[in-house]
Amino acid sequence: MTETKEPASDPVIDALFKVGAHYGYAKTRRHPSTASYILGLKNRVEIINLEQTKELLEAAKVFVKTLGAEGKIILFVGGKHEAADAVRQGAMEIGMPNVSGRWIGGTLTNFAQIRSRVDMLLDLKAKREQGDLAKYTKKEQLLISRDIEKLEELFGGLVGMKALPAALFIVDPKEEKTAASEAKRLKIPVVALASSDCDISDIAHPIIANDSSMGSIRHFVNEIVKAYNEGKITTAKV
Repeated sequence: MTETKEPASDPVIDALFKVGAHYGYAKTRRHPSTASYILGLKNRVEIINLEQTKELLEAAKVFVKTLGAEGKIILFVGGKHEAADAVRQGAMEIGMPNVSGRWIGGTLTNFAQIRSRVDMLLDLKAKREQGDLAKYTKKEQLLISRDIEKLEELFGGLVGMKALPAALFIVDPKEEKTAASEAKRLKIPVVALASSDCDISDIAHPIIANDSSMGSIRHFVNEIVKAYNEGKITTAKV
C-alpha cells in the first residue's frame, strides 16, 4: 500500500500565521476594496486569505528591492502606538527617514517648509553641542532646549530626507490617511500594510494583513527592510 504524503507546509504562510497576520476586523468594519481578500469569519472576526497576503507581500518586496538597488528613499510611516517602535527601528536599520509619531500636514505637499523646520532643529543642536548657547541666560537655554525637544519629536525622523521620497511604506493607511492622501496628490507610490477596514483603491502595493498587532506589524516591517537591503546588496555585487 502506497503511503500518502501530506503536502509540505509553506514557511512563508506559517510565519504569517504565527504572527496572527490572518486576523482582520468585524465584517461591519470591512471596506469594500478588501472584500476579495477575505477567506471567512471566525468568532465574528474576518479571516484574511494568507495565500493572497503572501502574493501581495512578494509583489511589494520586488518593488522595494528596486528602490534599494537604485538607492532611492522610502519614507516609513506609522504613528499609532502598536507600530511606532517597529517603524522607527526598521527605518533606522536601513538609514531611511520615518514618521513614527503624529503626521504633520504638509510633510510632503509643503516639503520646503517642513525642511526648514528640520534645518532649524539641526542648527539648534549644533549650537548646543558647540557651546554657543552659553551666552544665553539659564531660562533662555531651558526654553531653547524645550524647542529642540519639540522639534526632535516632530521632525527628528526626517533629518536624512533632503528631498521628497521615491515611495512611502505606511502601516495602516486608514490611520495615516493624510500621509496617503499627500502621496496620492504628488503621485508618490505607496506600499501599505492594510487590514480589512482600509481603502486600498489608491495604494500601489497593498499588503492585506493584520495592521493592529505589534507582532504582525514588526514582521512586515522586517520583510520590507530585508527587501530593501537585498536590493542594495544586489547592486553592490554588480
